[in-house]
Amino acid sequence: MSLLTDGVLGLLALGAFAGALVAVDARLSLPFFALGAAGTAVFEIVAFRNTERVRYYWERPVTQLATFALGLAIAGIGAVVAPSSVLSAGIGAIGAYLVVLVAVLVVRR
Repeated sequence: MSLLTDGVLGLLALGAFAGALVAVDARLSLPFFALGAAGTAVFEIVAFRNTERVRYYWERPVTQLATFALGLAIAGIGAVVAPSSVLSAGIGAIGAYLVVLVAVLVVRR
């Protein structure tokens, strides 16, 4: 899949998390936001060390759709169970992922 597809899925997932945060009238928790962003940073560093293996799995449409569906499920469950912490962490994680995608685009140019 392309960076465009990754970006669109990321924006849709971010919209689901942000929409859930607004829908349940929860507050954004900066510590959990930072935790989510840090989790993405760590994952991307590890993934960078195994680029070919990660690409092999990630480029499968079933992997992308399952990951997207899992994200939506986490947003829905998080909105009910622990909205401030779960949704904030998700927003931080997805936001950091989108920053990584933009950085890749900039470096490729």
